[in-house]
Amino acid sequence: MHKSKPIRKLMAANRSEIAIRIFRAANELGLRTVAVYSKEDRLALHRFKADEAYPIGEGKGPVEAYLDIAGIIALAKAKGVDGIHPGYGFLSENPALARACVKAGITFVGPTPELLELLGDKTAARGLTISAGVPVLPGTEKPVKIFAEAKKIAVAIGYPVMVKAAMGGGGSRHAWCRGRSESELEARLEEAQNEARSAFGDASVFLEKFLARAKHVEVQILADGHGNLLHLYERDCSVQRRHQKVVEVAPAANLPESVRNELCAAAAQLARKANTSMRERWSFCTTWIRRSGISSK
Repeated sequence: MHKSKPIRKLMAANRSEIAIRIFRAANELGLRTVAVYSKEDRLALHRFKADEAYPIGEGKGPVEAYLDIAGIIALAKAKGVDGIHPGYGFLSENPALARACVKAGITFVGPTPELLELLGDKTAARGLTISAGVPVLPGTEKPVKIFAEAKKIAVAIGYPVMVKAAMGGGGSRHAWCRGRSESELEARLEEAQNEARSAFGDASVFLEKFLARAKHVEVQILADGHGNLLHLYERDCSVQRRHQKVVEVAPAANLPESVRNELCAAAAQLARKANTSMRERWSFCTTWIRRSGISSK
């Protein structure tokens, strides 16, 4: 776990109601709050809910402004910000922001960069899940690059299969394509690779078994820097448009108690495994550095 200094001034690197919720929690903790806003959001409510507010992303679009890591970090340093909360969406799952915060001596309110990288790569996350003893859908453990390989795997898994981007968000259209036959799979593989490359800068894709009419149920996990971890139960995110969540229901309706308990236990088990994996990697790196006689400073 990274040691961090106390936070006295907190920046919300987000907009609208997301930022307002962060400010409300910060106010209850007695923290000074800092808002950032794009040109288009100069009259947005979140700007006026913070103790301080500054424009970001000069010359950038309304979305790109909130993705300007260098600009956000520079502003935070200039204004004496101790912590940055990314909210959700935008940069919340981007390890580059977390790393930039560490380098600048600013607390990133969220997972470590290493953990974001581990779970951001879906093939690595699948491997971690399997090692934690949590069941997963049949699929590939490594990215698939050529059709011949994909065809062989699809036959073993059984059609239909999903071709999913290994990196980036999983909800957008370009993140996954369904293949129901060999001829369709070839077209979908190329389509998924091209769109993943365009959207995420990485064409890596993998295959998983497709389940029709499945429920989308998520389990929320809360952990701190002292090793404490617990789940906050589940929410049903099955109401979607273009594979993007529209309505979230908590607790999930018509979910048997035994299934709920099993899902929550599995989520907590996976989170603990991810934390253990990070500790093991850090221990290995530290040992290698000491044995090599390389300064860790």
